[in-house]
Amino acid sequence: TAWVEAKVDKRSMLTNKDRVEDVRDIMWQLEKDGEIAVHRVGDGHAPVEVKTLYGWTKRIPTTRLWHHKSCGQCGNIPGYPASLLWLMNELGIEYLDETDQTSCTAWNYHGSGIGNLESLAAVFLRNFHQAYVSARAQGLPDAYYYPLVHCGTSFGNYKEVRHYLLHSAELRARVKKILAKLDRLVDGKLLIPEEVVHYSEWVHVMRDRIAARQTIDASAIRATIHPACHVYKMVPEDAIYDDDILEGNRVAVSTGVIGALGAQVIDYSTWYDCCGFGFRHIISEREFTRSFAIDRKVKVAVEEAQADVMIGHDTGCITTLDKNQWIGQAAGKAYDLPILADCQFAALVCGAHPFKIVQSHWHASSTETLMEKLGIDWRAAKAEFEAYLKQVEAGDQENLYDPRLMITSGPGFKRIESRT
Repeated sequence: TAWVEAKVDKRSMLTNKDRVEDVRDIMWQLEKDGEIAVHRVGDGHAPVEVKTLYGWTKRIPTTRLWHHKSCGQCGNIPGYPASLLWLMNELGIEYLDETDQTSCTAWNYHGSGIGNLESLAAVFLRNFHQAYVSARAQGLPDAYYYPLVHCGTSFGNYKEVRHYLLHSAELRARVKKILAKLDRLVDGKLLIPEEVVHYSEWVHVMRDRIAARQTIDASAIRATIHPACHVYKMVPEDAIYDDDILEGNRVAVSTGVIGALGAQVIDYSTWYDCCGFGFRHIISEREFTRSFAIDRKVKVAVEEAQADVMIGHDTGCITTLDKNQWIGQAAGKAYDLPILADCQFAALVCGAHPFKIVQSHWHASSTETLMEKLGIDWRAAKAEFEAYLKQVEAGDQENLYDPRLMITSGPGFKRIESRT
């Protein structure tokens, strides 16, 4: 069909249209009118300014971050968030990784259709309100931390819902009643974030600092990039573009950091295609998902680009492209291509342990060939990891993050200064 064959190879194909409104203009007016409060990206968040699709400025906070975790990453690809936290630890970034948050619930909406916009909006603002007040547990002021969204689906969903909230007084009124019951208003107002920020945007603006810590040469690696639909096709005007990255014609995240790390970014004809996940596809048309992932993405990357790895930046994409490869093997399509998130690859070449941190053993596609090409002795690393598992079994585990900081309210909570 035409939509499968469509390619958008030039940024102008997306921008040669009537100018799309910047909903932040509405947001600032609503704040001025006293109807909403805005959680700003402040100077304390050390923001870096980037340009989006239409050349608008977006401010990306780089420190004092509140991690909005991903259901699928924590459940299926734990090396994904672990690699991100490891990078932040290496760079000395201040952040809060707490448990007082919920799923964005976008799966219910996009996948099964049983969700609704009102509930999506309430969950969105509830979670971002928690980010706003979370620093109270440490005796710090509100707005100290700024939310950083891990999942591409949550990212796209939250941006879309913010758009609806800013446009609809009726939706704001309904959601306000819900949040009032939860004590999640600020001075009686809905709290709207100035920017909705994805972790890949943080990685992008930090790419040079990450590359400065690189310990493994990646110049021999041929990497293909899979841009996630929910990151740059939903609310496309908010996606980052950079004239120095692929001449500004493709979304800049992931490509930017992989290039900064010295790997070869290889183009391929089906770069624009969905991974095949598509939410409803994976629920009701699973064979469509499997065939699309293999035939339209993995096969093309292997045969056309001769790729050593495919890099992504979204939970569902990494899962789909990685976990479906065994289906291809069962059907006689044995295309073995490592699938990693950009932060996993970055952590790997910066010296993170391939099993303890990157957790490559959770991936269905093999990563051993990639590690060998990078000069990593994966057999020795595996032996170290197996020894570490015995250490954990004996009750002696290592933590990326002080577990006492994870609880900021509820039963068992103690203020930070009173903890031992």
